[in-house]
Amino acid sequence: MNPMIPLRVVRWFGCLVALSVGGWCAVPSLPVLQSPDGRIAVQIRAGGQLAYDVLVDETVVVRDATLALQVEQTTLGRPAELRTVTPRQHDATVQPVVRQKAATLRDRYHELRLEFAGNYAVVFRAYDEGVAYRWETQLAQSEVKVFAEEAAFNFADNQTVWYPEEESFFSHNERIFLPRTLGDLAAKNLASLPAVVEAGQTRIAILESDVEDYPGLWLRGTSGSGLTATFPPYPLKEELTGDRDVRVTAAADYLAVTRGSRTYPWRILAVAHRDGELLTNPLVYLLAAPSRVADTSWIKPGKVAWDWWNANNVFGVDFKSGVNTATYKYYIDFAAANGLDYVVLDEGWYKLGNVLDVVPEIDVPELVAYGRQKNVSIVLWVVWKTLEDQLQPALDQFAQWGVRGIKVDFMQRDDQKVMSHYHRVSAEAAKRRLLVDFHGAIRPALLTRTYPNLITTEGVRGNEWNKWSTHITPEHTATLPFTRMMMGPMDFTPGATLNANRTGFAANFARPSSQGTRCHQLALYVVFESPLQMLCDSPSHYLREPDMMEFLRSVPTEWDETRVLDARISDYVVVARRRGADWYLGAITDWNTRELELDLSFLSEGRFTLDEYRDGVNADRFAQDYKRSQVPVNRETKLKLRLAEGGGYAARISAE
Repeated sequence: MNPMIPLRVVRWFGCLVALSVGGWCAVPSLPVLQSPDGRIAVQIRAGGQLAYDVLVDETVVVRDATLALQVEQTTLGRPAELRTVTPRQHDATVQPVVRQKAATLRDRYHELRLEFAGNYAVVFRAYDEGVAYRWETQLAQSEVKVFAEEAAFNFADNQTVWYPEEESFFSHNERIFLPRTLGDLAAKNLASLPAVVEAGQTRIAILESDVEDYPGLWLRGTSGSGLTATFPPYPLKEELTGDRDVRVTAAADYLAVTRGSRTYPWRILAVAHRDGELLTNPLVYLLAAPSRVADTSWIKPGKVAWDWWNANNVFGVDFKSGVNTATYKYYIDFAAANGLDYVVLDEGWYKLGNVLDVVPEIDVPELVAYGRQKNVSIVLWVVWKTLEDQLQPALDQFAQWGVRGIKVDFMQRDDQKVMSHYHRVSAEAAKRRLLVDFHGAIRPALLTRTYPNLITTEGVRGNEWNKWSTHITPEHTATLPFTRMMMGPMDFTPGATLNANRTGFAANFARPSSQGTRCHQLALYVVFESPLQMLCDSPSHYLREPDMMEFLRSVPTEWDETRVLDARISDYVVVARRRGADWYLGAITDWNTRELELDLSFLSEGRFTLDEYRDGVNADRFAQDYKRSQVPVNRETKLKLRLAEGGGYAARISAE
């Protein structure tokens, strides 16, 4: 059978799947599942082992990938006795409540639903942007144990993979995505998601979506050309250290205790024909469960003045700065003067171990009332375990105070028990009209469609690491859009005003700076997606930077349209994003100087003003050097950019 025959004209070979007289074929033949644009094909095989191949432009990129699910004493998919095959096509438009990439997303796919003897099914989908499958069970038992899930991703060749290697399942998931060779990765090499594999000119990212009542998917090497799924087991005993580190001290021999009839998480192979398509791939969002928040009118993305990164180092004031009411009123004044929507009260506002016991130096109701007068809302940081133990009274208290959001930290796990915590907190917060920003783990990023009030997540090695390490290099920031950002929005917390070149950077916990130029930091607000975007530095520094603040005041945190103008993973990226009639440009490079030409043909007809921030002529020796200028442009304009080492470019394009 020609693997590229369109689904709509595929003929059945061997015998019909379901005979009209009610009989069955022993092993019905499977059609090739093809993406709507015809570029991706999935060849599925049933029988002794359920397996599939993925072809991109008629070239095999994934070969003999296998899947199985052990529920109780039965292994589904091995053997796989196929009963019926039901094809389906779908083409619809999704309008995200919170616009991470675009105001509308096209949800178009071809699907095969395979039903097997044993009351289970596997649904495969082929999108123009990749392939996904999920298990479904209709078992007689109301509750079952899942002992294992096999998901072997076998690639056609021994390729390069950007691999977020981990030490254990207990992790913040703040990893560096280093290029490795698949064959060099053994079972000991554990990784969180996503792993991005280079398959010739094609990029394939391993992802998942719609994880509920189940642990998150991790990866291990195979010492060959593949990666295989692994999962944190169900925790039987836990040990709390301090107020935040809850480690599993005894684990079960199963992954989950769950319903006998259910759908399981989607396993995704996102496909990009060019590096830049990794940034715009919508599959994680599209495959997530739709919003469970009925009234979303109160959900307000925006920008945040943040205290912890800059160690509350405000100056030129007549009060002692620190975790106190006077300092946070200063933050509120700064936010109000610059159109910022929120102020975070990070660690220190409550006595650790009891979120209802506020330190005497802080008056939360007074700060909420003060902020309300100035149209600035308060977000409270909390440790996840303390919040879990006090969930209902704590959220009730926050709502009574008039707080608008919570920043939940230090989960460091995504076994079934903690995944349920993410769902529970998001749902309970929504009932009280509270936004949620999960730190300390990557997996909640998958849930932002299901709970639009889950406005952003961390799970990224972000700007905070500049306080104690040299890890946040321009190469690292030029890798994240192609890797971590595919999971969902990321709270990287950009905005450093003290910027350093490669040889001039030194970690400093109390007075942090960033690697790369000032324009690199500005560009991150366009390149990185986070509907709740932090300004990490001290308001006192920003007040000395009126040009910088003019950009930060205007740059949106939601987008109607995203276009990647040029990109190469780990090297550089140039993004254009539109909000309303205005376009914003962001470009960053690694430690290599770049000269790029930008085509502005995406603009509509008419005349526009480009308000741009370029690396200064001395940015290679003084990273804070930049030049701001305004020039007329139109859709015929070609912009020539020169990015310094670790440099960047940021601009706003407005109609005249």
